[in-house]
Amino acid sequence: MARPNFIFIVADDLGYADLGCYGGREASFGAVSPVLDSLAAGGMRFTQGYANSPVCSPTRFALATGRYQYRLRGAMDEPMRMNSTHGLPPEHPTIASLLRDAGWRTALVGKWHLGFAPHFGPLKSGYEEFFGPMSGGVDYFTHCGTSGQHDLWVGDAKQREEGYLTDLISRRAVDYVERMAKQDAPFFLSLHYTAPHWPWETRESADVAPRVKDSLYHLDGGNIDTYRRMIHHMDEGIGWVMEALRRNGHDANTLVIFTSDNGGERFSDNWPLVGGKMDLTEGGIRVPWIAHWPDAIAPGATSAQHCMTMDWSATVLDAAGVAADPAYPLDGISLLPVLRGASHSFERPMHWRMNHRGQRALRDGPWKYLRVDGHDYLFDVSSDERERANLAGRDPARLVSLRDAWETWNLTMPAIPEDATVSPVITAAHMPQR
Repeated sequence: MARPNFIFIVADDLGYADLGCYGGREASFGAVSPVLDSLAAGGMRFTQGYANSPVCSPTRFALATGRYQYRLRGAMDEPMRMNSTHGLPPEHPTIASLLRDAGWRTALVGKWHLGFAPHFGPLKSGYEEFFGPMSGGVDYFTHCGTSGQHDLWVGDAKQREEGYLTDLISRRAVDYVERMAKQDAPFFLSLHYTAPHWPWETRESADVAPRVKDSLYHLDGGNIDTYRRMIHHMDEGIGWVMEALRRNGHDANTLVIFTSDNGGERFSDNWPLVGGKMDLTEGGIRVPWIAHWPDAIAPGATSAQHCMTMDWSATVLDAAGVAADPAYPLDGISLLPVLRGASHSFERPMHWRMNHRGQRALRDGPWKYLRVDGHDYLFDVSSDERERANLAGRDPARLVSLRDAWETWNLTMPAIPEDATVSPVITAAHMPQR
């Protein structure tokens, strides 16, 4: 069998139930995500998939390295700001660099947010090509970040290009697939959308861009319909990419992975979960996970396997037959056996911590240990996905056991430095009370 291609698609701030295939409602214009729903129907949908963090750049560190993000200083910021001097060290192996060195062509089309030029960047961390923004959020029309500076790059240079950013990203991805189809080498494409991250702009919102250029957080704008149209624009672009694969005969041998970097924000649908971005409650970390690979995945499959972002990085390397650098062993666990047989499962404890509100969490089997603002909680998530029934008082021995397990794991990670930053914008003070 020919070596597989990989397309790793990441949405930004997408809620657990925003897609139709995860129970999302139809919008006023119809189905929100017909393409992604079709990929799920033709592949595998995961119901217990998690992000490595409830905020963007830390999850992206885990995705890039296949390791707990806490191992790197840059991922201690929640999230990384424009003036940060930290980033993904160029000497650290990444999924992209390991695949590139094994003969894959590599490209990142979309959001980077793992450190800023000149010391950091996609071309320094395994990607041969890059098109997109370096920072966490940019206007969809002016392509300026929160600092007001233009933030659209081609390679290691800024470039001005007219158009709605989601469509620019999709078309670049299509162009990449078309070019790679004419070569013998397999490819790895990271397709990282900024949608549906604020500001709340659709293709028809060009007149909004000048008003929000000094305040991209756009806390006074947007609505559910705008938000859903932003998802639909992304979904349509993914359809363009899938059509390019089919047109060139690469759809069967390409593993397409789709997820979000964290849970949803103000207009997201996280039902039945509680919480959202910046929270270690389920709504902040449980996200859609879709895998489509006709050569290996039976259509219509659903898996309840517990998994998180870095597991997918390990899965890609396993599917490629590429070993990790022994000096940087993976924390992620390959899901390849699950993809080949939906009934396959294995134990997968998952750990999180957040400087914001002193949060910590451990999911182990049906149980979840959670701490927020100094208060400990114990939930049976298998029967209480909304985390409403705190069983800490009823089962104190289990609470102690899980808390001790989290403490033991935490001792294997570097401590959070005192200068680590927390988002000044997306916090409880700026969001409706839950």
